[in-house]
Amino acid sequence: MKKFLTITAIILILLGAAGYAAWHFGTNIASEKIIEKVDSTLDDENLEEVKSYIENDSKVQEIVNEAATTNPDTLPFQTKEEATRVLIKKVGVNRLLEIQQQAQNGSISKDEVLSEIEGKLSEDEISALKYVLYKELNK
Repeated sequence: MKKFLTITAIILILLGAAGYAAWHFGTNIASEKIIEKVDSTLDDENLEEVKSYIENDSKVQEIVNEAATTNPDTLPFQTKEEATRVLIKKVGVNRLLEIQQQAQNGSISKDEVLSEIEGKLSEDEISALKYVLYKELNK
């Protein structure tokens, strides 16, 4: 009986470790694929269009200016890869894809997207996202 319980406990621990590893590496793989897709779709022309949109939208411009004064050492992450991982963990890949589809169709407003994202992220994570946006736009 003791041997059976020991074997069962070992199997449960191994299954738990395997599940955690699959989740951890799965989010890393998903974030890498999202970064690759964004990088491949954002050519110079599209990037200029995004920059133009940001310059013409006062609310977005305010966010970018706020990020310029942020101390990066106090942020939970500083790279777009880390930002993607956090978004995948907090929002989920499926929901991010739904938001992308709704944004392309025009069936979701930017205020709705912002409120949903702000509801799932902490203030520090939001500041870090602003910093990453600022850093990516000014490279």
